[in-house]
Amino acid sequence: MGDVLKIVLYIIWSLFVVAATAACSHAVRKTKRRERLIDAWPKVQATVTGSRAGWTSSAGNTTRSRRYWPTYQFAGPEGDLHSGESEVSYAEQPVTGSPLEVAYNPNDPGQSFQVASPSKQVLGCLIPFFAVFAVVSFWFIGLFPLD
Repeated sequence: MGDVLKIVLYIIWSLFVVAATAACSHAVRKTKRRERLIDAWPKVQATVTGSRAGWTSSAGNTTRSRRYWPTYQFAGPEGDLHSGESEVSYAEQPVTGSPLEVAYNPNDPGQSFQVASPSKQVLGCLIPFFAVFAVVSFWFIGLFPLD
């Protein structure tokens, strides 16, 4: 009975590792794609016009915190105004009228991204965390007394 339970734990562990690897690789591909777009697109100074308030998720029993996503406006190549919302959140509410660097699609100026890459920092922390967690949990399953 103990051997069967240990096999089940190893199967669950392997499914977790596969899911974490897939999630991390998807996030890395998405980040690299966005960075390539931002590098190729023209950049302009946008003006913060306000912000959308929201809450962080309380994953892992952490307390939720208030976050703000700036909304901005910038002039396109022909001088027409375009607006957007940043995907980068801030702990403090951004000041209306403050500058914000954005990159926009020259074929569709309505598509724009804030020039910032905090996702690199997050991925740089998450990938080693998942790797260490996978190794420690594999080791723990081997030590787990099931007899």
